[in-house]
Amino acid sequence: MDRRLAVRVAYDDLADDYADARDEASTPEPVERFRDALAPDDDVLSAGCGAGDAPLVAGGERGVGLDCSREQLTRARASLPAVLVQGDLTALPFAADSFDAVAALYSLIHVPLDEHRPVLEEFARVLRPGSTLLVTEGETEWTGSNPDWLDSGTAMHWWMAGAAATRADLRAVGFDLRDEWRVRDPTTEAGETPFFLAVLG
Repeated sequence: MDRRLAVRVAYDDLADDYADARDEASTPEPVERFRDALAPDDDVLSAGCGAGDAPLVAGGERGVGLDCSREQLTRARASLPAVLVQGDLTALPFAADSFDAVAALYSLIHVPLDEHRPVLEEFARVLRPGSTLLVTEGETEWTGSNPDWLDSGTAMHWWMAGAAATRADLRAVGFDLRDEWRVRDPTTEAGETPFFLAVLG
């Protein structure tokens, strides 16, 4: 099965289990800071929004959510006024300079490693100069899968470039790093997720 298709099918299949895992988690500080910095008229893209993450909710009617999973978008559509689009992070279906902020929470890690920089280039393309990106990655480079993620009976796949490679890629495509955090990941049994806050130069 195609790598992207495998992730999409998995998120369709384990929607209930993933919702339960996310419901138990509090909003991380980096997400709160990103959300609180949004202006009322900011155009916000949640790239990999799932059933509706905090930045997408904060964006209200000006929020745009993109996800590969039709089931996740169906759930988001039931409760949010945002525009919701099914699509691919490597080819965002938006014009250049469309957004004031992009959040990619736990989504880049589901993209094959050789496509991480193209995804960041897409974020830079759709952001207006001086706009903000919040993105999560893995701490170290790791590629793997779990055949029974969240005890759902469904396999999930990850491609993590690691913090150092992500810093380098962000700078290479035109972002200035402003902050970095380590936050406990509620969907894993151990480990933390780096959050990167960057501004498009």
